[in-house]
This record gives sequence, C-alpha cells and structure tokens, in this order.
Amino acid sequence: MVIVLAITSFAKAQFVVTDPANLASGILNSANEIVQTSSTVSNVVKNFNEVKKVYEQGKEYYDQLKAVNNLVKDARKVQQTVLLVGDVSEMYVNNFGKMLNDPNFNSQELTAIANGYSTLLNESTELLKELKQIVTSTNLSLNDKERMEIIDRVYKEVKDYHNLVRYYTNKNISVSYLRAKKQNNTQRFLNLYGTVNQKYW
Repeated sequence: MVIVLAITSFAKAQFVVTDPANLASGILNSANEIVQTSSTVSNVVKNFNEVKKVYEQGKEYYDQLKAVNNLVKDARKVQQTVLLVGDVSEMYVNNFGKMLNDPNFNSQELTAIANGYSTLLNESTELLKELKQIVTSTNLSLNDKERMEIIDRVYKEVKDYHNLVRYYTNKNISVSYLRAKKQNNTQRFLNLYGTVNQKYW
C-alpha cells in the first residue's frame, strides 16, 4: 500500500507540475506539421524550429526528473518511462536538426525521415498517455498488482520504441556516411555528426 501511494503521489505531482504527455504531444504535433506542410527544405527548417522550441520548453522538466533519486522501485519505473520518452524527443530534435544541415539528404528524403520520426513519436506519446491514465486515475477498477503490471508493460514498450528511434537514427546517419564516402567528402559528415568514437552511429 505504501509503495502504491508513493507511486501515485509521485506520478500525480509530476503530471500536474508539467504534464509530460502534453509535452510529448506538443512535440509530436509540431513534428506532424513537418510531414504535412513541408514541400521545400526552407519549410522543413521553419517547422522544425517550432519542434525545437517545444522541446526546449520541456527540457528543464526532464533534467529535473533525472535528478530525482529517492524513489521506490516502482515509482522509479514511472520516472524512467517518462525519461525514455524525453530521450526519444531529444534524439529526434538533436539528430533531425543535424540532418537538416546535411547536404546528403534532399527535401523529399527529409520529409520521409520526419514521417518516420513522427510515427515513432506517436507510439511513444500514446503509451505515455496510457501511463498517465494508470497512475493518476482513481476510478479504474485495478488492484495494486494489475496497476504495477501495466506500468511494467508500458515501460517495456516505451523502451522498445526508444531502441527503435535510436536504430532509425543510426540507419539514416549511416546512409549519409555512405554517400559522403562515395563523394570523398567525409570530413563535412564528421564535422556534423562526429567521429565513430564520439557518436553512436
């Protein structure tokens, strides 16, 4: 009972102070704008700047959440789930921002890449909304064990999407690397993404 109260109290406090589901939805909505309205590189850049603005507004929340250490195990699972979604957003914002400055991608490819990110962000955001429903609702007819099982499932699914976003990012960066290598122009690529020892690609 103490653990469940700790989880729901922690989760309610965090979702009330800054709702991560709404924050993730804001990033997703801005990302969708890129897919729907970007016919030129300049439009892609303009719309991406809106995504970046939404992410920067929420970064302080994610940074503060990372600093919270005195949580019981299951409350930490809620915390880690939220942080994984934050990390997914960070991977998207940081890496797609670099891709926009990468001459190895044309506007159609950038829109396609944005569409891929949008799909993955959508799935992560929906899971975060489900988590919010579980930890903040007092009306659901769930016992403690069932609630913990759902929190655990959502955490695992979000982690899978986190890994997919990392893989998707790596694959796109590797396409740029192969094109740069073919043109004997890897230095510009390395200046943008870093060396293999510096980055995860």
